[in-house]
Amino acid sequence: MKHYSKQKRMLVAIDSIIFGFDGHELKLLCIQRGFEPEKGKWSLMGGFVQPDEDFEAAGARILKQLTGLKNVYIEQLYAFGEPNRDPEDRTVSIAYFALIDIGKYEKQISDDFHAEWFSLKKIPRLIFDHSRMVKMAQEKLRYKAAFHPILFELMPDKFTLPQLYNLYTGVYDTVLDKRNFTRKILSTKLLVKQKEKEKEGSKKGAFYYKLDKRRYDSQFHSFLNFIPNPGNLK
Repeated sequence: MKHYSKQKRMLVAIDSIIFGFDGHELKLLCIQRGFEPEKGKWSLMGGFVQPDEDFEAAGARILKQLTGLKNVYIEQLYAFGEPNRDPEDRTVSIAYFALIDIGKYEKQISDDFHAEWFSLKKIPRLIFDHSRMVKMAQEKLRYKAAFHPILFELMPDKFTLPQLYNLYTGVYDTVLDKRNFTRKILSTKLLVKQKEKEKEGSKKGAFYYKLDKRRYDSQFHSFLNFIPNPGNLK
């Protein structure tokens, strides 16, 4: 303790990049900061790690405070530790990104934080280094989604192939070949075709699909190569 007492203590925070899908486009959940510095400006949801918490527990707690959610997909992204990133005090931030289905959980989001969903193409100016966090999370999501079925975490219980196509094109911000995309997705045998159709998109309608949960769980970390050469996509 004598040796440690000579060291300057610093704060450790958690910042959550929360991605959601509404069936049409990928969005980011932001809040209006309720205290200084930067009070009233747009921010990622965050909080401080408590003395009795590890990082994962703190990330899960903060996500639940905002969204009312637990047991959702959340993954540690990166540690941001630039000395002057927070003008109030020396603060290291451990960033996490989470994936949720907006339609399923929108009503659970707390009004206390003045939260709002933004299209990734219309993200407001964020405080501190939060924009850098979002950009890094997008890059990580693109990389993982190219090889693993991670994006299904954003989908409702039943969905159409056009909705899934919209999600992938939104994540990669590009136009994908629909035939090749459909062939690749169906070849994984992760989807179970339903008898009913979604009729709002067109007169002909599109069949609903559901995930084969058993196959999904067993193949979640398998190398499925959904998107070839993801590094060449912008």
